[in-house]
Amino acid sequence: MDKPYALAKSERLSSLTAVRRLFKDGASGFVYPFRYMTIIEESTMPSVEVLFSVPKRYHKRANKRNTLRRRMKEAYRLNKASLITNTAQRGLGVDIALVYSSKEVLPYKTIEHAICKILAEISERA
Repeated sequence: MDKPYALAKSERLSSLTAVRRLFKDGASGFVYPFRYMTIIEESTMPSVEVLFSVPKRYHKRANKRNTLRRRMKEAYRLNKASLITNTAQRGLGVDIALVYSSKEVLPYKTIEHAICKILAEISERA
């Protein structure tokens, strides 16, 4: 059963070496309220893996960080389809890190709009 709107464990970037490589060598960009890093490369098994981060520096309370992370995951989960089909057609592997960099807790609509914009930019680059 392939669920197109699920966010499976295989779609999350969890390898420590991949995360280090992403932050060291990845191309970065900024779309308010996110800073994002990407690595796009040829791959035998095309995949898109994503990492969500809300720094403790700006949001001391865990409940705020969790709320923002949930909003980020939901926005990504609902809007990832075009990026996945685009990269699968071209045989690319994409790693993405989304870092929330605003001091305010923004509403879901703002977060969703920014993530859609980021995914479109990554799609164009791929």
